[in-house]
Amino acid sequence: MALTTGEVEHLAKLARLGLSEEDKTKFEQQLSIILDHFDVLRQLDTEGVPPTAHTLPLENVFSPDEPRPSLPPDDILANAPLADDGFFRVRAVLE
Repeated sequence: MALTTGEVEHLAKLARLGLSEEDKTKFEQQLSIILDHFDVLRQLDTEGVPPTAHTLPLENVFSPDEPRPSLPPDDILANAPLADDGFFRVRAVLE
């Protein structure tokens, strides 16, 4: 399926691209080749093939979250530069 220069200009306008005449000619050829590939794919018999998002089956490789007890507050605050009454103390950030 060969695209015309007008169709390439329309696509460029939709994509908000400014194309030179050289670019229009180049993209006219390249996009026509891409559309030819889609024509070949359109001829394939896909009857009975379920729609999928991926060609390969996917599995979750992460382990499930398991609740665990949290650390004691004294251990958490042990490396804090400033701590006050069981809380992190930070300098005031005022502009």
